[in-house]
Amino acid sequence: MAINNLLEIENLINTYNLKLGTINTELKQLKNMFADMIENDEEYATASEASKKSNKEKALAKAKFLKRPEANDLQDKIKYSQSQLKEIKFALSDYLTQYLRESGTNQVPAPDGTFFRIIYSAKLVKGE
Repeated sequence: MAINNLLEIENLINTYNLKLGTINTELKQLKNMFADMIENDEEYATASEASKKSNKEKALAKAKFLKRPEANDLQDKIKYSQSQLKEIKFALSDYLTQYLRESGTNQVPAPDGTFFRIIYSAKLVKGE
């Protein structure tokens, strides 16, 4: 196996791992912003208090809130970040599999000199 190819895979793994961390952080911030935004909305807060008596009022206020452009924009950003995470995790998994096969080791060097260990987890999904 060519050393350049292995280095290229290592770079891809490290790049995708960094992107994964960045998007996870951004996604947490976006979700927190959304939670803070909805909790600070006067109409929603009032309806939330009243929901102890009537969950229907709360649902109506939330539906009205979700029609607001800034709420929709934030939800779109959250969905986009989640989609990016899924794609990056899938690609990183492929690169890790390829790296393991070509290098024969389950350790990947990180840019800072430490090592990541490749582990696999399996999950059961219903067949067709």
